[in-house]
Amino acid sequence: MAAENIQSSGLTWLIFAMMTVFSWGLYGVLLHTGQMAMGDAENGRIKAFLFVGVAYLLTAVIGSVIVLVLQDATWTFTTKGMAWSTLAGTAGALGALGVLLAFGAKGTPAVVMSIVFAGAPVVNAIVAMSLHPPAGSISSLNWQFLLGILMAALGGFLVTLFRPGT
Repeated sequence: MAAENIQSSGLTWLIFAMMTVFSWGLYGVLLHTGQMAMGDAENGRIKAFLFVGVAYLLTAVIGSVIVLVLQDATWTFTTKGMAWSTLAGTAGALGALGVLLAFGAKGTPAVVMSIVFAGAPVVNAIVAMSLHPPAGSISSLNWQFLLGILMAALGGFLVTLFRPGT
């Protein structure tokens, strides 16, 4: 019954967003733990990255194929959709590699991921508004939105400046 109320109120997106917050909130700690557990100071980061790829294969590729088959979906894809989606996957993979390289350069999960999650919304807002401009002009944006972007950037700066152990 509660799930029906959430769906009918249009909050299903929030459940999925919170699922992502939880998953990505665990991401850095799990990735760092996996890297360290490889027991290979020289290549542990790349070995961990390999298994990020395995997880994507299992979850995104095989899982998506199963869902599409179960939903009896068509197997036609647009070139534009494939290109943008592949670009998104590449950006995600490069981000995962960047996180691992940051850990290898003495970054800790708490600091690296705080900077990533403070900076990513700023980049997202700029790119999203460039690709999908808001109605009106930039000057029509709510001051609260702009303040949020500034606060996210400031948060990343403060985490970097006052990171533990400095």
